[in-house]
Amino acid sequence: MNPEALRYTKDHEWIGEEGGVYVVGITDHAQDQLGDITYVELPGEGDEVSAHQEVATVESVKAASDVYAPVAGKVAAVNEALETEPELVNKDPYGAGWFFKLEGVDAAALNDLMDAAAYKQYVEESAE
Repeated sequence: MNPEALRYTKDHEWIGEEGGVYVVGITDHAQDQLGDITYVELPGEGDEVSAHQEVATVESVKAASDVYAPVAGKVAAVNEALETEPELVNKDPYGAGWFFKLEGVDAAALNDLMDAAAYKQYVEESAE
């Protein structure tokens, strides 16, 4: 996915529309802060999730971190490749390292999230 076309949360998740569903992952900044990712726990397909709900967990050599749903929806798919290759999140956070896909998303809810420029500024200000 093109990082410039995505929406972002303050918890460092990204979301982008692809073929009528919304793909969710963690940002390059988040995976960089976590270091080498060793385990990913994914939600169940069909789970109904609300915005800001903890839906996945990622563990790395440095820490464990929760992954939150950027918006409400129903889990349409999970990235099963992460179960055996969690390092995909480090290698390709905006592509092969996606976490789950949501359907039934209210597209207007994306307006509450940051665009790429706002997210970049947020990360820079947080680092100060």
